[in-house]
Amino acid sequence: MAVPEAVAGLTAIPGVRTAAQLGEPSPDPSASAGSLPVTPALAKLVPDGLRRGTVVSVSGSTALVLALLAEATREGSWAAITGMPEVGVAAAAELGVELERLALVPDAGAEVAAVLSALIDGFDLVVLGPDIARGMQAPLARRLAGRVRNRGAVLLAAGPWPGADLELSVSNRRWRGLTDDGFGHLEFRDVVATRRGRGAATRPSAVALRLPGSGGAVAVGEEPAGRGLREVAG
Repeated sequence: MAVPEAVAGLTAIPGVRTAAQLGEPSPDPSASAGSLPVTPALAKLVPDGLRRGTVVSVSGSTALVLALLAEATREGSWAAITGMPEVGVAAAAELGVELERLALVPDAGAEVAAVLSALIDGFDLVVLGPDIARGMQAPLARRLAGRVRNRGAVLLAAGPWPGADLELSVSNRRWRGLTDDGFGHLEFRDVVATRRGRGAATRPSAVALRLPGSGGAVAVGEEPAGRGLREVAG
């Protein structure tokens, strides 16, 4: 798949620019200043929002990836998802993503580096599917991270990423609503989301979430009585 085909039509979206239109990356460090907002339910997990110029690794939950896009797209930011052909727009909408500000590139093709560079240049948030994240070589990961810093974008990798600034993971999934004999309706899913910052000295912390909550969007979960989730052993 050629690069022009992979990003064809993106420039027709109002507010979206490509690398050619933006010119060379700015060396000004202020380009990466500031953060993109997250929905209030994720405030404990990402208390400072999604810092511009950073790479965030998200493991174990496509729903969390989509939930991280919700508030930013509602506030006017543009997002692109590539390498995740299975992502449904209905699920994204339920989690609060503004679909009019979301672009989908199901397959980045053979020219992955060029396609990702173009998306980073044109969007505030770029999501990479798990296959792309798993196959990412360290030299290319460093180059893309540098481009993210220069552009002030946020790169969300749906899987492990070499040298990620922030690592998020989801575990302890449990659906609620069914009775002990297996009858009833699924109402919401309890999960534990863990955050680990860059650097070995940063102690991981965890929060309880409902992902999805009873209305479809992410919601704050209930921490077990007498057992806090704020810090976990690293």
